[in-house]
Amino acid sequence: MLPLIVFAVGIVFHNYQRDRQAATQRVLETARSIHLLLDAEMQRMTGGLQVLALTNSLRNGDFDNFRRVAAGFLDQYGKDGVVLVADRRGRQAFSSLTPDTASLPPRNNLEIVEKVFATRQPQYSNLFFGEVKQQLIITVEVPIIRDGEVLYDISFSPPIEVFQAMIERQRLNQDWTISIFDGDGINLARVPNPQATIGQHASPTLFAEMFRRSEATLPTVSLEGVALITGFTRSRVTGWTVAAGIAENSLVAPLWRSLAITSVIGGVLLLVGLGFAVRMATTIARGEMLHDLLIEELNHRVKNTLAILQSIATQTFRSASRAERDKFEGRLGALAEAHNLLSTDKWQGSDLQDVVSRVLQPYLLNASERVRMFGPRVPLSPRLALVLSMLLHEMATNAAKYGALSNDTGTVTLDWEILEESPGPKLRMIWTEAGGPPVTAPVQRGFGSRLIERSARDQLGGEATVDFLPHGVVYTVTSTLETGE
Repeated sequence: MLPLIVFAVGIVFHNYQRDRQAATQRVLETARSIHLLLDAEMQRMTGGLQVLALTNSLRNGDFDNFRRVAAGFLDQYGKDGVVLVADRRGRQAFSSLTPDTASLPPRNNLEIVEKVFATRQPQYSNLFFGEVKQQLIITVEVPIIRDGEVLYDISFSPPIEVFQAMIERQRLNQDWTISIFDGDGINLARVPNPQATIGQHASPTLFAEMFRRSEATLPTVSLEGVALITGFTRSRVTGWTVAAGIAENSLVAPLWRSLAITSVIGGVLLLVGLGFAVRMATTIARGEMLHDLLIEELNHRVKNTLAILQSIATQTFRSASRAERDKFEGRLGALAEAHNLLSTDKWQGSDLQDVVSRVLQPYLLNASERVRMFGPRVPLSPRLALVLSMLLHEMATNAAKYGALSNDTGTVTLDWEILEESPGPKLRMIWTEAGGPPVTAPVQRGFGSRLIERSARDQLGGEATVDFLPHGVVYTVTSTLETGE
């Protein structure tokens, strides 16, 4: 059940990451959408002012007649919209608020006025305090050109509510925070909490990034201290920035809810699974105990049989020579060692490396550097382990008595490899002696050589060859590897 629970938790986190990625894309798309609406609205204002700038009454200084034309333009934006006309020094020649322009103060945003006269292009101000309205405003500025010269600057100050209404319509729910910032990073429209935040800079986490890139998504903290996933984009028309953010809590809350449900269901399933596991473990343990008991009984009987066989052999070979008795007891000992190795592994087979090391252990005690072994790991069945133990014992015994291990300089190299053949893989072992006494082929083959050849043919399903080369004896044994080894 644990893998299932981990898998379920993984799915929950995967869904959370996917929702987070979707939210990140959604905030950027929302900011882009508001950006397009803002540009369209500002271009509409600019286009209206450019039409006003082309009227003959304005270009000819007939401000009384122009007042009626300007009133038609202002009707689109309500009573809080203001149109001003000023010269390069900021002196007001016309105001939609009053015909008494002599009492009006000069424009206090002379920097943008100068920019209009210098560039002869429409300009968009940052948020500033208007002397006429006595509140924070932004302006759209358009040059009035006559005879190729900029005569006046016509300025329109739209109600801030126009921008506020724009972002409120685009706000999806209460988890969203949307702002429009001027070129200095100051809020000119915002939801939520517009009264307390308009005129303030963007939060520090967003403010610095706004001036590094024109568009991005990033985690931020709002002015209210709420963690947001925010996307922003800057307008090429006005230089203003639109930012939209969604509260991270709106994404994390479903995650914790899903994790809680998964934990409860997983806990119940885990308890049920543990109940079944305990019951099955008890049954398996009983079976394992019975299996171990049978193995121990088998080992005990085999050891008793070997002991009886050794006693019988001792009585039978009483009249035989000491060398003959040692040969038999050595072969019997090799069989017992192989049996001990298989008993350790509970008769489930053994690795060839372990079999070789066990058989050659007496010869490695004082001359480990003289016996070298090379080959991959090869799992053996119990039957093959027993037969190969007998063959290796015969090879090592002959080497110790007559071959490379009978002096102080000889060496033995044992290599094995797996041959991929049809119908199945085969094991090939090569025992190579060198540095021993001079080798001569025997006139008559002994019991050991016949044991090696017959065992390889009859019990291993392969063959064995013995080459009496001048530099040393070489045994080559091939064996069929049984299925499942």
